[in-house]
Amino acid sequence: MNINEEITAPQVRLVGDNIPEPGIYPISKAMALADELELDLVEISAKAVPPVCKILDYQKYLYQQRKKAKEMKNNAAKVVIKEIRFGPNTDDHDFNFKLKHAQEFLQDGDKVKASVFFKGRSILYSEQGEKLLLKFALELEEYGRAEQMPKLEGKRMIMMIAPIKKK
Repeated sequence: MNINEEITAPQVRLVGDNIPEPGIYPISKAMALADELELDLVEISAKAVPPVCKILDYQKYLYQQRKKAKEMKNNAAKVVIKEIRFGPNTDDHDFNFKLKHAQEFLQDGDKVKASVFFKGRSILYSEQGEKLLLKFALELEEYGRAEQMPKLEGKRMIMMIAPIKKK
């Protein structure tokens, strides 16, 4: 986007609400109008014949663009992942306690990363850990869906559960 002296076209089409009459002006007249209003001549569409320009406060325009971009970024959905860890031999009480927390997380719209941590030789019971994670996913079926099936990564078996979108 060219401003003021950077505009090279001999004639420009002026648009906007702060000019007396929209139309095609020689560049010198357009620059004089911008100086008179103490604003900048900004090229909006360089590809048009003649190029389309507008008289405005360029710094204020840039500020508004940055503010709008920041607002869009703040409104973007943020994905929060909550982790729940189990051992391969987690009992029912602990399982139900962690299940209740996972339900709350999913209702709040957060993803849940359920993992079974194997210590030492307990890796031999990896199928027990897989059963535990599948049972966990089955219990949470009405709150979320399994995004990824249980997968063994080193000494941990991980499963991701995403919340079901509310209508």
